[in-house]
Amino acid sequence: MDNVSNVIRFVLSGFNETMNFSVPLFSITLLYYCVILFVNISLVLLIFFDANLHEPMYILLSSFCINALYGTTGFYPKFLSDLLSSTYNISYEGCILQAFIMYSFGCCELSILTVMAFDRYLAICRPLHYHSFMTKRRLSQLVSFSWLTPLCMFSINIILTSRIKLCGINIQRVLCINWVIVKLACPEADTLSNNISAYVIVVFYLSHSLFIIWTYIYLIKTCARSSEDRVKFTQTCVPHLISLIIFLTVMSFDSMYLRYGSRDLPQSLQNFITLEFLIIPPVMNPLMYGFKLTKIRNRILSLIYLKRK
Repeated sequence: MDNVSNVIRFVLSGFNETMNFSVPLFSITLLYYCVILFVNISLVLLIFFDANLHEPMYILLSSFCINALYGTTGFYPKFLSDLLSSTYNISYEGCILQAFIMYSFGCCELSILTVMAFDRYLAICRPLHYHSFMTKRRLSQLVSFSWLTPLCMFSINIILTSRIKLCGINIQRVLCINWVIVKLACPEADTLSNNISAYVIVVFYLSHSLFIIWTYIYLIKTCARSSEDRVKFTQTCVPHLISLIIFLTVMSFDSMYLRYGSRDLPQSLQNFITLEFLIIPPVMNPLMYGFKLTKIRNRILSLIYLKRK
């Protein structure tokens, strides 16, 4: 690696294989980003303007969509501009910011899924206590928790990264990821605090996953006793469960590849593996909830019907 003591810009070498088809890729990516914006913004506005949807489950769903907008906006505009550029650089500050957005986006997603699982557990397993517990104030606290906790944790993580002396500027990706930046540290740099911080975050969010598993064990036990509860589970829990499986599969695969994956794979395949969490969930989640949740589906169909009249 080049002996760089004060890194000002990074080179995103993951773009090297996109040079020959940058314009078609730009067109497809722009169209896809527009679809992401449309489906997520539409769902947020639908919930916001319809008083019948001002319930905890739908408020959490709108938070889910806002997080998708937050994460994708941290990547796609820069990616699109790079596709039309002859140089694939990103400033040090921009790289640090993008790394923060990517990590906080992913962990906000898991936090919101955890709160949604808790909401479904209360609604189905503790229906008599649901409305007394899930007040507007409690809902606000849970939403704040799902957003502020990842933002605060990764603020500390990024501050630790920004203090490391770097000896390289070449990032083998099309976006900045905190772990990749840390790997550019000089041999003498102390990265122990970064490793400890990373393990604390992993354990913290692993506890989220265990909590979700615990809630679903109780949900399945409860729903097995009643046909009415089974209908509730199918309508409200199945979309959440599918979202969770997609998210955990994508993030686990990406994390394992990031740390242990082979560099012999084609660069385009490496890029796709890196970007899975920005490609699949932001479109799949709003479409799935829109078609599966009865109130939202009926509201969408009524709007389409009114436009046709």
